[in-house]
Amino acid sequence: MEKKSVRDIDVAGKTILMRVDFNVPLDEKGNITNDSRIQGAIPTITYLVEQGAKVVLASHLGRPKGKFVDSMSLKPVAVRLGEILQKEVLFIPACIGEDVTSAVKGLKAGDVAMLENVRFYPEEEANDAAFAEALASLADIYVNDAFGTVHRAHASISGVTKYLPSVCGFLLEKEVNTLARALEQPQKPFIAIVGGSKVSDKIGVIKNLLHKVDYLLIGGGMANTFLAAKGHDMQKSLVEEAMLDWTKELLGESNADKILLPVDVVAAERFAADSDSRTVSCDQVPDGWMVLDIGPKTVAAYGEKIAAAKTVIWNGPMGVFEMEQFAAGTRGVAQAVCDSDCMSIIGGGDSVAAITQMGLIDKVSHASTGGGASLKMLEGQELPGVVGLEEK
Repeated sequence: MEKKSVRDIDVAGKTILMRVDFNVPLDEKGNITNDSRIQGAIPTITYLVEQGAKVVLASHLGRPKGKFVDSMSLKPVAVRLGEILQKEVLFIPACIGEDVTSAVKGLKAGDVAMLENVRFYPEEEANDAAFAEALASLADIYVNDAFGTVHRAHASISGVTKYLPSVCGFLLEKEVNTLARALEQPQKPFIAIVGGSKVSDKIGVIKNLLHKVDYLLIGGGMANTFLAAKGHDMQKSLVEEAMLDWTKELLGESNADKILLPVDVVAAERFAADSDSRTVSCDQVPDGWMVLDIGPKTVAAYGEKIAAAKTVIWNGPMGVFEMEQFAAGTRGVAQAVCDSDCMSIIGGGDSVAAITQMGLIDKVSHASTGGGASLKMLEGQELPGVVGLEEK
């Protein structure tokens, strides 16, 4: 990404409006159960503080739909951030207005403040120009370090870039550069692993990756549609009937030899953790049963390709990994990726959740913090929150 970062500008004494993704999970008592998204922004915040900037943080939390909702206030997040930084973080219970302007003007070099949830304002998701300009009026420079939200054309993400010099933070820089390098200049062999439940969710990814990769390995519920397109009776498995013609056409094209499909599957009588299940070949799914995972022969075949790869991008689990007896496929592929001497990128969402659950997150080269944003990049689409940043 040839965009300016905080390293490329003078921030000393300047007021910085910094968009972060502090959409952290909370329990019923309002306690943060996982602060990894806060931790991800610490390097940029620390750098700005050390450079003598005044840092004003903006984030969303949950889906309040343009209304003030007490349970979605960022106040507990400001408290947790202060604990991590070991310094006071001023919480400002609004995003715009005279009181906000006054509070920001009172900041000193090295101070950190946090605005209230930007999604309490309906103007945020509407990308309202007046709201964006009001946010921008608080600062001298805008820094986006919220990769998890840069696929959204919202006021605090893309709107403010029209009114302030705008650059990226360290997290956003790393995320976009890592994915862009893998997509544009991959070391070969280049393999993409695509899973998840529906083909329709991954059309853009498949179209964009198919002409770039050496092999495309298909798993998850979407593999049922591919197998059905090849004539296999998938019984009660999830199959997207509306996608069968598109899938048949894809498999009939000259690059179809790049697409690897399961050769065996784990079928279950019911969609339940305690269901009877068995491993069968793809043409022997029992009457009335459903496929919930790829089988061991498929894991071995995929593992051979992964072992020889130099670049691997993975988006989407291989089965219903949340249920232990249907997690073996995802675990086997994850282990193969971790054992391979390759640049491995896990593209956010359920894939990251799966390898985290399996204790393998530290063994991949890069695990993306933004499922939606990484998916858009894999589709080859521009990210609204990146487009408006200044070029180097």
